[in-house]
Amino acid sequence: MVRLKDIAQLAGVSVMTVSKALRDAPDVSAATKAKIKLLATQTGYVPDSSAQGLRTKTTKLFGLLIPATTNPIYARIVFAVEERAYELGYDVLIAQTLNKPDREDVCLRRLLSRRVDGLFITPVYRFEAEARIYQEVVARKVPTVLLGSPAPFCKNFISIEIEELVASYHVTKHLLGLGHKKIAYLTGPPAAPWAHERFEGYRRAYREAGLEVDDKLVFAAGSTLEDGTKAALQLLNEGCHPTAIQAVSDLVAIGCAETLLHQGLKIPDDVSVAGFGNILAAEFYRVPLTTVSQPKYRLGIAAVETMMNLIHGEKVTSRRLPAELVQRQSTAAPKAN
Repeated sequence: MVRLKDIAQLAGVSVMTVSKALRDAPDVSAATKAKIKLLATQTGYVPDSSAQGLRTKTTKLFGLLIPATTNPIYARIVFAVEERAYELGYDVLIAQTLNKPDREDVCLRRLLSRRVDGLFITPVYRFEAEARIYQEVVARKVPTVLLGSPAPFCKNFISIEIEELVASYHVTKHLLGLGHKKIAYLTGPPAAPWAHERFEGYRRAYREAGLEVDDKLVFAAGSTLEDGTKAALQLLNEGCHPTAIQAVSDLVAIGCAETLLHQGLKIPDDVSVAGFGNILAAEFYRVPLTTVSQPKYRLGIAAVETMMNLIHGEKVTSRRLPAELVQRQSTAAPKAN
């Protein structure tokens, strides 16, 4: 392994000069810096990040905790966080909770043990008002940015989230504008604030149209394709016959749509279907899905910018980013009776 001492001998300078040159210290001439950096490249020198961390009391590491790497919603967010972190000279340690509180505890403690300079967390939502692991993060004073809605147990942290309620409201308004009055809604995880906001957007649009929400048209779903399938089967078994279905997410919407198509229904001729999220599958589904385009890349970039402000001790506030309705072939006016 090449050491600073080896480069110093080749360059004919002191170890301190080599160290300063590689750190771009101002008291080393440009010519000497260029010579030393060329030698470092030619010899394959790799800085010892652990030793650097001990000197600077930083690790140049971020911890990123998300529900699952297979969830397409997080692909662009992870890409944005890692890309911006790379530009700033940071590496990102990624862990997944699988939406299990116990696993979240373990992952966060492992990231804390690595002395990360900051944490990006999509929380595992729960009904409890407190969660010990989040109290530990507060006690350690680790800069933390939530990727999504805050909840009582993580209310002390800055968050970057989407305008969930407003976006969902516009989906329902779109369906009402097409002439639908019997719109079923497939809800999300009961503990997730974002799911409640999306449902409230649906309710608000109904109220503004002078209509009452029919509880018989509201079905508990979740966040997966399987959840959408189960909700669709329940809807069909109960024979409520909505003219449109609004799902809490694209995965739920696609799971629902597949079930309807397998039952011989046509989308949107027999029933319109809308989702939320604009994952890649939504656009290329066999009936391209009307949905909400979340600014996932911008959310990731905004999260890193906020993190750097926190690290530098600057004042920051939580942010909500607007989302945009995307109309595709899965929604149309209802059939005339």
